[in-house]
Amino acid sequence: MKIKLIIPENQKHLFIIFILAWACINLLQAVFTDTISDETYYALYGENLNWGYYDHPPMVGLMTYISNILFDGNLSIRFITVVLQIFALALIWKTIDTVQVSASLFFIISASLIMFQAYGFITTPDAPLLFFMALFLFVYKKFIGDKNLYNTVLLAVSMAGMIYSKYHGILIAGFIFLSNPRLFLSYKTYIAGLVTVLLLFPHIYWQFANNFPGFKYHLNDRSDTFEWIYFLEYIPNQLAVFNPLTFGAAAYVIAKRKPADVFERGLYFIIVGVISFFWVSAFRGHVEPHWTVACSVPIIILLYKRSFEDKKLMKYIKKAVAYSVILIFIVRIALVSGLVPDFDGKKATEFRAIQSVAGNLPTVFTSSFQNPSNYHFFTGKESVTLSSVTGRQTQFDVMRKELEYQGKPAFIVTKNDFTNLFDFACEKQGTRNKEQGTRNKEQGTRNKEQGTRNKEQGTRNKEQGT
Repeated sequence: MKIKLIIPENQKHLFIIFILAWACINLLQAVFTDTISDETYYALYGENLNWGYYDHPPMVGLMTYISNILFDGNLSIRFITVVLQIFALALIWKTIDTVQVSASLFFIISASLIMFQAYGFITTPDAPLLFFMALFLFVYKKFIGDKNLYNTVLLAVSMAGMIYSKYHGILIAGFIFLSNPRLFLSYKTYIAGLVTVLLLFPHIYWQFANNFPGFKYHLNDRSDTFEWIYFLEYIPNQLAVFNPLTFGAAAYVIAKRKPADVFERGLYFIIVGVISFFWVSAFRGHVEPHWTVACSVPIIILLYKRSFEDKKLMKYIKKAVAYSVILIFIVRIALVSGLVPDFDGKKATEFRAIQSVAGNLPTVFTSSFQNPSNYHFFTGKESVTLSSVTGRQTQFDVMRKELEYQGKPAFIVTKNDFTNLFDFACEKQGTRNKEQGTRNKEQGTRNKEQGTRNKEQGTRNKEQGT
C-alpha cells in the first residue's frame, strides 16, 4: 500500500519563500557577475544551432539561443540556467519522501554544495545535466513502483535530456541500471531504452555526418600521459566542488548506513560510481573537478533523508554545514563586486579596446577559442580562431568561418601580441581622449569669447535704445 506524503502547509509556504529567494539571488548574480570565457563560447553555440558541437551535445546551445531571444547582456547567456535550477530544486524536493519535513534543512544542504550553487547562474553543460538528472531520479522512483506508459516515456525523455546535456548522462543512467538488475526483466525498460535512442538519433546522425568529432575528442584527444599529480589532486578537488563539510557528511552516510531500498541503492551507485570512475580516469590525464557535479542531486536527497534518522548528522548540518553556506555567499558577493580575478569586468574593457583598433574588420585570434568568443560577445563583431598544430580543436574548426575571409582584409591578433595590442589600444584611446579634451577646451574658449561678444552687443543695443 502506497502512503501519500502530506507536507504541512507551513513547510509548503516556507519552501516557496526559499525557492523564490533562491531565484531572485541567482537572477541578480547572473546579471552582475562577469561572464567566464566558456560561457561566451557556448553563446556561439546558440548563434549556430545544430544537433551537436565539437565539445558537447547541443542542449547548452539551445539554452543560450532561447536566453538570447529573451534578453541582452549576461542574461542572454544565463537566463535559462537560472530557470532550470529552480525546476531542478522543485523536482528534488518532490522526489524526497520523509515523514518529517523541513524546507530550511533542504535549502541548507542544497546551498552548501559549492558548484551546485554556481551552476544556478553560470551557464555550462552541467546546468541542464543537473536539471535532467533531477527529472530522471524523480521519474525513476515512480517507474520502480509503476511502469506505466507515461512513466516509461518520461524516463526516456529524462535519459535523452541528460545525454543531450552532457555525455556523463550515460554514466548516471548506467549506474542506476547496474544498481537494479530487475529492471532488465521488464519489457518497459527496453521500450524506454528504444525511445531514448530514437530521441538521440539526430545527435547520433550529426556525429556520423561530421566523422564523430565529439566522441573522438572525449575518448581520445583528451588523453594525456599519466602524472601522479592528476591522481593525487583528485580528492582535494572534489572537496572544493562539493564543500569539504558536505562531502564528508555524504561519505559518512554511505560508509555507515546501508541503502534503505532499491531507489536509495541507486543513489549510492551514482555517487560512488561516478566519483570512482573519474578518479580512475586520472590515469589517462587531468580530470576537471566539476565533472562529478551531477552527484550533487543524490547527495542532497541522501543527506536530507538521513538527517531525520541521525540526530548527530542533523546537528552537524544545522551547525557546521549551515555556517559554510555563509562563507559561500561571501564569495558570491565578492564575485559580484569584481574582487575575484577573471570576474573583475576587465575582459569587456580589453576586447572593446582591441575593437577600437581593429574597427569593423573581422578579427582573427590564434591558438585560443576563448578570445574570439569573448571578442564577439563584448563587441558584436565577427571573430574566429586559427588553431595551431599542437593545440586542441574546437567548435571553430567545425564551423570553419575563416574560409569566409579568404582573400579579404582581416585583423590578426596573435597570442604574443594580445597584451601589447591592448596597451596600444589603451594608449591610442588615451590620445584620443586627450585630443578630445583639447578640442572641448578650445570650444569652451570660443564659447566664452562668443559670450563676451554677445554681452558687448547687448550693451551697444541698450545704448542705442537710450
